Amino acid sequence: MTDAAFLPKRRVSVPVRVGAIEVGGGAPIAVQSMTNTDTADIQATANQVIALARAGSEIVRITVDRDEAAAAVPHIRERVEKAGVLVPIVGDFHYIGHKLLAAHPACAEALAKFRINPGNVGFREKRDAQFGQMIELACRHRRPVRIGVNWGSLDQELLTQLMDENARLDKPSPARAVMH
Repeated sequence: MTDAAFLPKRRVSVPVRVGAIEVGGGAPIAVQSMTNTDTADIQATANQVIALARAGSEIVRITVDRDEAAAAVPHIRERVEKAGVLVPIVGDFHYIGHKLLAAHPACAEALAKFRINPGNVGFREKRDAQFGQMIELACRHRRPVRIGVNWGSLDQELLTQLMDENARLDKPSPARAVMH
C-alpha cells in the first residue's frame, strides 16, 4: 500500500497564483512559513525571509500591523530580491489593514497576497465596511486574498454568544467543542 492511501482526500478548490507559486486546485501543497521578527525592522525581517526561503519555504508571511511595518514592506521585498531570492511575501493584516493598504500603496504592490482574519478585521458595523475596503484594495492591486480563520482570530462577540448559549444548556459542551 502506498503512502497516498493514508492521506485524506483533498478538497477541490480554485487555484490562484501567489507570485510564481500556484496554490489550490491540483497544485502540490506549498511550504509556507511566517517570520517572527518585527516587520518594521527591515534588515531582520529581510534576513529571516531569505533564510526561510533558502530552508525550503515557498511562500513567506510577514505581519503588517502598523504604519512602520507597512512602510517597511517594499524595502524588505527589495532586499530579498537583491539577495537573489524570489519568494512571494504575504502580508498578514490585523484590524487596520484597510487603512495601512490605503495609506501605503507601495506595501500593497510589494506583497504577493493579503491574508485577512475575519475575526480581526473590525468590530460590529465597521467590520463589513473595513473588510470590503481590503477586498477592493486587493482587486485594485490584482492581489489574491486568503481569508484565514484560526483560534487566534475568532470573532470575540460570536464566541461570547456561543459560550453563553452553551452555558444555558442542561449539559453544556466543553469550551473546546464550542470553539470548534
